Amino acid sequence: MPPASHRPERLHRSELAVPATNPRFFAKAAASAADVVFLDLEDAVAPHAKDEARANAVAALNEVDWGGKTMAVRVNGLDTPWAHRDIVDVARLAPRLDLILLPKAGSGFDVRFVDQLLTLIERETGRPTQIGIEVLIETAMGVANAEAIAQGSPRLEAMIFGVGDYTVDMRTYDDVFGLPSPRYAVLTGNAHGGARERHWNDQWHFAMARIANACRAYGLRPVDGPYTDFRDAEGYRASAQRAAALGFEGKWAIHPSQIELANEAFSPTPAQREWAARIAKLIEDTNRTGQGAVGDDGVLVDMAHLKQARQIARRQALIERMAAGA
Repeated sequence: MPPASHRPERLHRSELAVPATNPRFFAKAAASAADVVFLDLEDAVAPHAKDEARANAVAALNEVDWGGKTMAVRVNGLDTPWAHRDIVDVARLAPRLDLILLPKAGSGFDVRFVDQLLTLIERETGRPTQIGIEVLIETAMGVANAEAIAQGSPRLEAMIFGVGDYTVDMRTYDDVFGLPSPRYAVLTGNAHGGARERHWNDQWHFAMARIANACRAYGLRPVDGPYTDFRDAEGYRASAQRAAALGFEGKWAIHPSQIELANEAFSPTPAQREWAARIAKLIEDTNRTGQGAVGDDGVLVDMAHLKQARQIARRQALIERMAAGA
């Protein structure tokens, strides 16, 4: 697999879902602060409207000014009658397309199959830029094969945790996707006869950690999926912060009100930027004396901290370049 440096560098803090059956949303999505927009041909579209949605997506990609946004189309799954035409039509007819978003990826073969289709279309059309792939990991099989999927194709750029369909596949019967379950909890002991406290756990930690680790191992962007109660800004923010703490670098927004929350959660804070600048200078000054580590207000910092500081600086530089339209 190629290293991450061979893949396009894209800002992916927020990914806005836009049903392709609703063209009135396209201009608002284009004017939004979302880093990535995907036009949805799958779950947001009824079976009888699939052809109309596909045509709308192609027209929107060709006719709307999307600026510097990364543009994706979520096609229907490979086990449906619409997948082949979805991929072929949007890839052949929409030069503005950046990414195919493949749902329910279950194996490395799924990614390789889409890669081969795109390769043939690019040869046929003479397309000058390569179309990338992002996949939804939203089934038990997908989580079980996360590492193999991550190695599926050099086109693959990102893996998204699809908590909605994963909830269905795991048969947990939660009706609001993205929320923690009060059932996934234990009671503290009662050895001394006192009040027992209820201790909540995170039922999706295993799946999210495995996806994040697979992405970082193979140079992909890990992105968290939906939080469907779009009225709950506090809950969304907490969900995004949890994902960021696990190493994810973005999250879906299923409503425009969630975009700024995602952008904030996956951007370096002022305190982090200040720390990064200070630590970089401190370690670089220390290196000139022949030392690799130094104390910083009672905390030992070394070359690992310098790597961290440089990652924060690179992240902030990418955000500023995108904001400037570069």
